[in-house]
Amino acid sequence: MRDALLDIVKHTHSLGSIDLVKVTGSDQETVINAIAEDRSAILDATFHGPVAEFIGNFGMPNLSKLNTILNIPEYAENAQLSITYKGNDPVGIHFENKVGDFKNDYRFMTSEVINEKIPTLKFKGVKWGVELEPTVASIQRMRFQTQANSEETTFIAKTEGNDLKFFFGDVSSHAGNFVFASGVTGSVTKGWAWPVAVVNGILALPGDKTIRFSDEGAAQITVDSGIAVYNYTIPAQKK
Repeated sequence: MRDALLDIVKHTHSLGSIDLVKVTGSDQETVINAIAEDRSAILDATFHGPVAEFIGNFGMPNLSKLNTILNIPEYAENAQLSITYKGNDPVGIHFENKVGDFKNDYRFMTSEVINEKIPTLKFKGVKWGVELEPTVASIQRMRFQTQANSEETTFIAKTEGNDLKFFFGDVSSHAGNFVFASGVTGSVTKGWAWPVAVVNGILALPGDKTIRFSDEGAAQITVDSGIAVYNYTIPAQKK
């Protein structure tokens, strides 16, 4: 369970805009949902296999606290982690070190509260104009261009021929662009604006990635951590 918790925290809390997730688990699957505080991204994730301890519907609030507890050295080796219950409802996680002289309790959010805060949203789907697996070099070039245009909070993604290009700034002032990927199929032409910090944050996460853009005003980055598949849907922003 500790590995699953660390994976959740790494792919949510580390982005800086998600501090609450909803867990919906059965003996068939474990699903995670979250919405960034600024609504810049909507997350749905599914574990490769069900997490046996995550049965039920509950919230994990204050992920910063959970992250702190998980990374306490006392719990790094042979720690005992267990779900606590009130009746049949999971209410928290009990942490205990190997010898039992260091303990913490982390409290869940009830299903009633978490379902109100994070309703189950069904992504209706869009027609993806471009879909590709970004290279390490492309992600690094994105960081370079971000540094050169640090005043810009958004960028535009468009295809030119078989190239997917990212544009920063205004050509009448400071600006920059680069080829993010070559030899792409499909196209994106509408010039929607996408949040720089959000996209960079997701691209920096560990795991195999796929990025998609649509002329319908949505982008999506999928990250497969090896433990779970995280889908981050990003609504377009006004330039």
